[in-house]
Amino acid sequence: MSVPLIEIDRLGKRYEITAQRAIHHNLQRLIRGWLGRPSTGDATDEFWALKDISFNVDHGEVLGIIGKNGAGKSTLLKILSRITAPTEGQVRMRGRVSSLLEVGTGFHPELTGRENMYLNGSILGMSRAEINSKFDQIVAFAEIEQFLDTPVKWYSSGMRVRLAFAVAAHLEPDILICDEVLAVGDAAFQRKCRGQMSNVARSGRTVLMVSHNVSAVRSLCQRAILIDEGRLVFDGPAEEAVHQHLGRAGIVTDQACGQIDFSNSTDPADGRVRLWSMKVIGSAGGVRSTFSSDESINVELSFSLSESIKNLKLGLQVRAADGTLIFMSFANDADDALPRRVDPAARYLLRTTIPANLMNHGLYRIDPAVGISRRCWLFENLAGPTVQIVFDVPNRDTVIKARRGMLAPILRWNLVVGSI
Repeated sequence: MSVPLIEIDRLGKRYEITAQRAIHHNLQRLIRGWLGRPSTGDATDEFWALKDISFNVDHGEVLGIIGKNGAGKSTLLKILSRITAPTEGQVRMRGRVSSLLEVGTGFHPELTGRENMYLNGSILGMSRAEINSKFDQIVAFAEIEQFLDTPVKWYSSGMRVRLAFAVAAHLEPDILICDEVLAVGDAAFQRKCRGQMSNVARSGRTVLMVSHNVSAVRSLCQRAILIDEGRLVFDGPAEEAVHQHLGRAGIVTDQACGQIDFSNSTDPADGRVRLWSMKVIGSAGGVRSTFSSDESINVELSFSLSESIKNLKLGLQVRAADGTLIFMSFANDADDALPRRVDPAARYLLRTTIPANLMNHGLYRIDPAVGISRRCWLFENLAGPTVQIVFDVPNRDTVIKARRGMLAPILRWNLVVGSI
């Protein structure tokens, strides 16, 4: 049995909070001095940022660390990075450790980009020879070759961030500790950063990653821990950790619901469209909230109109538990289930089917999507029913629960022998 690369045993960190009480406290001390009475000391309270944290991390594992703000995640990383000492417990780490906690820490504004590359790389634990061997890769990644010999004080904030991440992302430690490094730069650079972190994860290095981006945790980590108020409350598959985190934050509930009644919902300002209900129905009939991934999901949307509407768009949008939009579909996309002009009627029922072998394991929300083509959206924030998808491939022993990614389609393949 291999020895874990990181062992954390009953770790705790306590801080003392001093209440100064500002002017009132100083006046009280002055009056006591005049009266010849001893001054009282500052009031102190104890605050445990971490308490009784225990877990191990094996070689080559990518561990996500999630939790709300103030839960103790960054404190944990600072202890592991030896920036601060624990109050109690033990940490055993085997191998070379590099930390990426504050992107750009150590940059000197008067030095050039080239000089700061060597300075920042040294702070992060790289030798000069290592920086030389990766110099071209770092410059290409940061996209600042034209300004390499310009003092950093003239860089834009985006240029500085790109250079800082490029240096840090090309480290080759045994253990890499990261705190929100995927939230730097613009959207294009964030995609580039995520790709680089994927390469680090696939290289066999051990990574501890704190992030509020649950999509990044899902895609990069197979295992995650959830910290709440300084305590470890879950340690297991990343998907389940994310689900519990979102549940604690009130974003999703543990109980899926296959039917939503909209009859009491607020209508749009013009009041021309009224939604009545949305249901998720199994292939055998009846409202359901849990489906195997190899089952189709039937969706029904009931609505009525108060007047004729031209170019009405009705459909659905499927969202992950964290609100990420996975796909949208409308009744007039392809088969023109809705005519160009829809006349008023007492009640309409619109039906569609989400095909089998499309959705991955997890909790999803199916929201109504209602609008007028090329003009406006109606019912923009109306939440529909939620369903739990249990990933299951019959007669397959290689897939146990879920695949990486938002979707998990079963595609048809053909094997051709010989060249074509």
